Amino acid sequence: MVEARVYLDYNATAPLRPAARAATVAAMETLGNPSSIHAEGRAARTLLEEARARIAARIGAAPENLVFTSGATESANLALTPELYADGMAQPCEALLIAGGEHPCVLKGSRFPASAMRTLPLEAEGVLSLETLAQALQEQAGMRIMVALQAANHETGVLQPVREAAELVHAAGGVLVCDASQAIGRREATFETLQADLLFFSSHKLGGPAGAGVLAFARDDIHINDVLLRGGGQESGRRAGTENVAAAGGFAAALDEAIRALAEEADRLGALRNEVEARILETMPDARILGKGAERLPNTTAWIAEGFDARTLAMALDLEGVAVSPGAACSSGKTSASTVLAAMGMRDAASVRASLGWRTNAKDVDLFGIALARVVARMRSRRTAA
Repeated sequence: MVEARVYLDYNATAPLRPAARAATVAAMETLGNPSSIHAEGRAARTLLEEARARIAARIGAAPENLVFTSGATESANLALTPELYADGMAQPCEALLIAGGEHPCVLKGSRFPASAMRTLPLEAEGVLSLETLAQALQEQAGMRIMVALQAANHETGVLQPVREAAELVHAAGGVLVCDASQAIGRREATFETLQADLLFFSSHKLGGPAGAGVLAFARDDIHINDVLLRGGGQESGRRAGTENVAAAGGFAAALDEAIRALAEEADRLGALRNEVEARILETMPDARILGKGAERLPNTTAWIAEGFDARTLAMALDLEGVAVSPGAACSSGKTSASTVLAAMGMRDAASVRASLGWRTNAKDVDLFGIALARVVARMRSRRTAA
C-alpha cells in the first residue's frame, strides 16, 4: 500500500510555490480588464506591468520587449515564422535549422514550409556539434537563416552551447531562437549569457501557475509581421486577447523565488540527482545514464536499461507511489518514439526520466530507491518465471 507520493517529474510541471499561489490569488482579487481606462482597469494594468518588468529584469530584457502568452508552445509558434525581422533587414527568413532534440512545440510548431526546414542531428551525448551547425550554415550561405536551439533538453537535461551557436548564427547574418523552458530558474540563462535573439519559457516549469508563458526579444528592432492571434491589439499588437493578469503575477513570483535560490538549489539538487543515479545503477547495473558525459541540468536524469520497457517501468513506479516520466510529458499521456533519443542515434530506445525540484528532499530519493528496487525485482522475477 502506497503511504506517500514522491513527485519526480518537475520537467513536466513543478508544484505551485507558496509565493506564486499568494501572488496569483491576490491578482485574482483585483477587478478590472487591463485594457480598460477606469480605475479598476488601471489597477489590473499596474499588476500586469509590474509582473512584466520583474520577469524582464530576470532575463535581461526591456519590459516592452516581453510578450505574455499562454505558454512556451504558443511562444514557439509565434516566434518560428519567416516573417521575423531584425536589424532593419527587409527580407524574411528563408530557412530554419532545428537541433534534433528540440521540444515538439519547436519541431512541429514552425510556420516555415517543410522545404525550408532542416533538422540537425545531435552527438551521442545529446549535444549539438558546433561543427555540424557551422557546416549547415555554410551550405545555406547567402540565405537569411533562423536557428532554433534549446538551452537545456527536456528529456536528458543536457545543456546546449547556445552562446557559441549564437556567434556562428550572427556571423552568418541569421537569428537564433532559444527555448529556455527547462533552463530558466535552474541555471543562469539570460540574454547576456545566451546571446540569443529571442527567448521563450513557461510559468509552470518554475512552480508558477500553468497557462502563462513569455516570448522575449533581445532588442527593440526585432519584430514579427505575422502574429498568431489578432484582435484587440493587446501586447503592443503582438498577441491579441485579454491578458491573464493573475497568472502573470504568479509567474513573476515563481521566477523571483527560483532565481534567488539558483546557486544553492543547483548544489542541493545536483547532490540529490547524483544519489538518484547511484540508486538506479545499484539496482540496474546495466543502466545507461543519458548525457552523463555532457554538462547537464542539476535536477535531471534519464536512463535506459536493457530488457526493461520504459513505459512499463514508469507505470510500475507510479503504482509504488513514485511519479517519473517515460521520456517527456508532451502528448496527452501518449508515449511514442523519442525524437530526442533518435537525434542521439538511438531510434528504437526509450528512456525513463526523473526530474527534481524545489520540494524534493533526501527522503524522496530514499523512497524512490526502495520503490525502484521493488519494481525491478518483481519484473525480473516475472521474466524468470516466464
